[in-house]
Amino acid sequence: MKAQLISQFGAPSNFYPTDIPKPALRPGHVLIKVHATSVNQIDCKIRGGVVAAIAPDFPAILHGDVAGVIDAVAADVTRFKVGDEVYGCAGGLKGSGGALAEYMLADADLIALKPKTLSMLEAAALPLVGITAWEALFVKTGLTNQKTILIHGGVGGVGHIAVQLARWCGAKVYATVRAPEDFSRASAFGADGVINANLEDVESYVARITDGQGFDIVFDTVGGPNLDKSLVAAAINGAVVATAARSTHDLSPMHSKSLTLSVVFMLLPILKNKGRAAHGEILTKIARIVDEGKLKPLIDPHSFTLATIADAHALLESGKALGKVVVSIQ
Repeated sequence: MKAQLISQFGAPSNFYPTDIPKPALRPGHVLIKVHATSVNQIDCKIRGGVVAAIAPDFPAILHGDVAGVIDAVAADVTRFKVGDEVYGCAGGLKGSGGALAEYMLADADLIALKPKTLSMLEAAALPLVGITAWEALFVKTGLTNQKTILIHGGVGGVGHIAVQLARWCGAKVYATVRAPEDFSRASAFGADGVINANLEDVESYVARITDGQGFDIVFDTVGGPNLDKSLVAAAINGAVVATAARSTHDLSPMHSKSLTLSVVFMLLPILKNKGRAAHGEILTKIARIVDEGKLKPLIDPHSFTLATIADAHALLESGKALGKVVVSIQ
C-alpha cells in the first residue's frame, strides 16, 4: 500500500512517500480502507518531536483521525462488517499505525459507523475534536440545559464543535474569539453571545454578561496564560475544564471560589489501552446528532491528498486555516 512516513522528527518536508505491506489483521481489530484523514495540532507536534514520548516508532505513519470503508474484520469483532463506512481516532501514536496510508488497522472499540449525512472528508474532521468536546462538556463537567458555559476559542477545531454540542443540549452558550470575522461564525454555530478576547478583558465581560456572577462552566481550548482568565470567569462552585494545562498557575482564584478544575486528554485510551470502548460510544452519539442536523464540522476550503500531506501540515501550522484541514487518501 502507498503511505507517507517520517523517519525523523522535523519540518513537514520530512514526509516521504513509500510502498509498504498492508497491516495484518489482529483480534479485536478491523482493517479500514482509508478515504480521508484530518490534521490536528497533535499530529504536527508528534511530527515535530514536541511530544516524542507518544510518537510511533520510526519509520512512522502519523494521524489518528480516519474515515473509510471496512476491508476486513477479525473473527471476534461482531459490531462491524466488510463494507461498513466508519470513522474514528484510532492510531498514529506509540504502538499503533496511523491514517496516512491506503489502509489502517484499527481497534474496533475506537471506531463507529460514520454519520450518513457527511462526506468522508467531513467525517474525518470530527473524531478527535468531537470526542474531546464531548468529554469536556458531558463527562468532566456535566453540562445541562440549566447551565451557562463559556467556551474559549469558539471557532477553533475543538471550540466550534463544543459550541454546537452545548447548543444541542440547550445550555446558554458564550464564546470568545479574536478576529472580527469570527463573530458571525461563532453565532452561526449557536453561541448566544460572542466576546472579542482582544478587545474586552475577562472582568469586563463577566460583569457585562453575568452581572459579575461568572459562568457555571468554562471550557478552555486555548491554554497557557488563558487558563488564568478561565479561573476568573468561573462562578462560585463552578467548573473549569481545559485541553492544555502543561503550565504553572496561581490557584488562589480556584480556592476562593471552590472551583473544580479538570483536563481532557482524549488520546489516553489509545496510548494506555484502557477505556477505548467509550470512544466508539461517543462517536455513535455524535453521528446521531450530526444526522439530526445539529452538528457539522467547519472544513478549510484547501484541498490536499496523501501526496501533498506536507502542505496540509504547513497550512495548519501557519495559523491561516479556516476550520479543520482535511486530506483525501483515496
